[in-house]
Amino acid sequence: MSEQSIRDAWFWQAAVCENMGAPFTAAVLRCMVEDEGARAALAPILAPYDDPSARALLTAAMPLRLLGGLHFLVLSGAAPALAASYASGGTDGLGPLVAEAAEAHAAVLARFMTSPPQTNEVRRALALVGGFLTVAKETGLPLRCLELGASAGLNMNWDRYAYAFGAPDSADRRRWGDADAVLTLDGEWTGGTPPLDAKVTVAEKRACDLAPIDVRSEAGALRLQSYIWPEQSDRLDRVRAALGLARRTDIAVETADAADWAKANVTPKSGVATVVYHSSFLQYPPPEVQAAIVGAIEAAGEGATTAAPLAWLRKEPSGEAFTHDEVRLTLWPGGEDRLLATAHPHGAQVNWLA
Repeated sequence: MSEQSIRDAWFWQAAVCENMGAPFTAAVLRCMVEDEGARAALAPILAPYDDPSARALLTAAMPLRLLGGLHFLVLSGAAPALAASYASGGTDGLGPLVAEAAEAHAAVLARFMTSPPQTNEVRRALALVGGFLTVAKETGLPLRCLELGASAGLNMNWDRYAYAFGAPDSADRRRWGDADAVLTLDGEWTGGTPPLDAKVTVAEKRACDLAPIDVRSEAGALRLQSYIWPEQSDRLDRVRAALGLARRTDIAVETADAADWAKANVTPKSGVATVVYHSSFLQYPPPEVQAAIVGAIEAAGEGATTAAPLAWLRKEPSGEAFTHDEVRLTLWPGGEDRLLATAHPHGAQVNWLA
């Protein structure tokens, strides 16, 4: 990789992190390219990759992969000096600490560089739940839920979470979900509300990922947490609560290529509304795999009927800026594509448009 491409990509990602309330994470990214020792220590870890543009590095989330690796070292106790800096949020001397961790644990960081981030941000379900409710309301059928790129599968439990809609202090704030749910998801919700009166029955849940994270293992749980920016403790609390629920409900994510899995599984079934869904996923597979996934879903949609409908629900970045996501729903028969909402990449804000 060229030093200029790395510098541009890392600084752009740092600006995004800062704008999303993660100034310490932004400082970690900047020190990777500004501190001579950190830059030298990380060079061998980045060397195996081609020399793409800054845009390609960002699309593949290379800065976030490296961030995840460093946070994993902190959470696992492998880099105590760096962990002290993470705990305090102090940025003085951060570059030498990153260099020390990179030199001592190059193999760990190299493994993180081979895999896209698997954040599995639970609050993304706040943006997705409106789509599930819409499908249930419009079809009147139980839901057969199939998730692509599910990571650890935490959002497979979307129906077991509770949700709050509306401004936190508004008189018309409304809830959906069990009163005793272990996790209530809320955020800055604007616009209308989805059909909260929909009768929701989940008949089936399945999911796939190219490299699923096993939530039952300590290493898997730490890896999942490592992709969360360390100063955002509310996100860490949510993922830990969701991890506990996932272990109790014994969810399982199948190891499979998403395109192959979609071709084999998304065929509509009579008596249920099949919902294929994903969030912050479709940007990562190569273009030919993206095309194969979309092709498989659209081909299956052609065979949908009112007795066996197919829905494609997704929350993915809008355009190349990656500053906000669009929540879109396509429902067959008919195949109308609707923009349901715009949302913060982590689900912190949702503007319901449908």
